[in-house]
Amino acid sequence: MGKIAFLFPGQGSQTVGMGQALADSEQSVSETFKKADEVLGESLSSLIFEGPQEKLTLTTNAQPALLTTSIAILNYFSQFGIKPDFTAGHSLGEYSALVASGAISFEDAVYAVRKRGEFMEEAVPNGEGTMAAVLGMDRQKLLDVTETVSAGGSPVQLANLNSPGQIVISGSKSGVEEAAVKAKEAGAKRVIPLDVSGPFHSALMKPAAERFETVLDKITIKDAAVPVIGNVTAEPITEAAEFKKRLVEQLYSPVLWEDSVSKMLELGVDTFIEIGPGKVLSGLVKKVDRSAKTFAIYDAETCAAVVAALKEEKE
Repeated sequence: MGKIAFLFPGQGSQTVGMGQALADSEQSVSETFKKADEVLGESLSSLIFEGPQEKLTLTTNAQPALLTTSIAILNYFSQFGIKPDFTAGHSLGEYSALVASGAISFEDAVYAVRKRGEFMEEAVPNGEGTMAAVLGMDRQKLLDVTETVSAGGSPVQLANLNSPGQIVISGSKSGVEEAAVKAKEAGAKRVIPLDVSGPFHSALMKPAAERFETVLDKITIKDAAVPVIGNVTAEPITEAAEFKKRLVEQLYSPVLWEDSVSKMLELGVDTFIEIGPGKVLSGLVKKVDRSAKTFAIYDAETCAAVVAALKEEKE
């Protein structure tokens, strides 16, 4: 049997009611939601379980909500004794990966991502920045497009390199719109505008990154027991000082997800377990390597299926 990686989803995976069935039946899960409520001094769990979806989707709420749900599900899954050789998370999901790897406590992570969400919301006035997914276009060609548009005075850059043929661009509204037109002219199959509140993972997030550094100064970051494949470098990280540096850079740098998956495959990972709501990352892994084994855990049923499948494989 090869190595195992735990993957954690990022913003966009949130849904009202996520984690609720598990929280109702498992004390370790409901305790995690209660702990988040205590840290934030408000009932985040009510928002997660009851909505409304529009309020849950706000960046300041979605970030702690997704982290809490992912870690609650992880706490349930961890009782079955399956340990990862690596962890990784997409953007916000990197914080869940850091908790899973022992680098940050859950309480510190919830506090940090709430602040991260606030600063990201406030960095660019609403409507001035946006993002779009570009499908069916080569990375280098799209990079050439964004560099040309940015040189003309409308900043736009590659933000999420998700899988072959799926790249998200981010920047000023005019920059993203112009790059979308040019990308189609250069052969992109489709360009889909994303319903986001800001130009995440672009240089326009630098003011948020500067403010966020002071938050990271207040929390304890330790060396990780399990290597985390970082978004910014797509390399394994275990040292506390590097985590801090990369978490600041991550706000305005591209998420190298395709490269991260390739790196894990190179390091011998053949089983990817996505922990948290949805199956987005499992789908992206399959686009990088169809032969990789992927599982998604979001409730007791999916957890039992994964535990049974991995036991069978060991035997």
